Amino acid sequence: MQTEKVIEHIVKWLKDYATQANCKGFVIGVSGGIDSAVTSTLCAKTGLDLLCVEMPIHQGENQVTRADRHINWLTKHFPNVKRQPVNLTPVFDSLVASFPKVEDEEQRFMSLANTRARLRMTTLYYFAALKGYLVAGTGNKVEDFGIGFYTKYGDGGVDLSPIADLLKTEVYELGRVLGVNQDIMDAAPTDGLWGDSRTDEDQIGASYPELEWAMRMDEEGKTVKDFSDRDKEVFAIYKKFNTANKHKMIPIPICEIPEQLK
Repeated sequence: MQTEKVIEHIVKWLKDYATQANCKGFVIGVSGGIDSAVTSTLCAKTGLDLLCVEMPIHQGENQVTRADRHINWLTKHFPNVKRQPVNLTPVFDSLVASFPKVEDEEQRFMSLANTRARLRMTTLYYFAALKGYLVAGTGNKVEDFGIGFYTKYGDGGVDLSPIADLLKTEVYELGRVLGVNQDIMDAAPTDGLWGDSRTDEDQIGASYPELEWAMRMDEEGKTVKDFSDRDKEVFAIYKKFNTANKHKMIPIPICEIPEQLK
């Protein structure tokens, strides 16, 4: 990959899109992970306004620290960058307290993870509307179009997706060239929705390089019968997520009414 040219291409695309949309800049949620670090840096390089929003909800201290250091690094190198901390923990707790009790605690736990992401989306759009900005998405190609590893109308609710055509390994390559802090480069990817230390690999059961391989095999028309041992296991994991999350990756279904019924 011609990394420097890819960076230039994305930065130009971002600036052109915002200019044509008559928007002043971008707002992005900075989590302390590689995807938001790379995306925020690309937005900063446009020279347009960039508001980096920190939105902890019972967040692990290491995630908060990485996000804080990255925003400090951005503001030091780019005068167009500003930060906005928003503590969503009390908002989340208040919302949870207002919900009725349920018997299935595991399902409730899953639902609340997605609720965190949707609270953050609502916060980003508040600032976007307030300031005339676009909400920049941080999803990569494997998450957005492979396994659907994001929350519908949560981190999937954005105005534009600068890195959605890049694999996770390619995002890391951009991070290296952009000079993203080493603690972010070294950190295990996590969605930060659980209030604990679980990583993406813990949840999925496969690493991003493995998932990228499976995605490529699927595009070539391979099936689970074509593999054995770990390859077979990884491919099955990929297909399971890809099938279960297909609803996130296709347009919203519309019930079309036949003309003769109108």
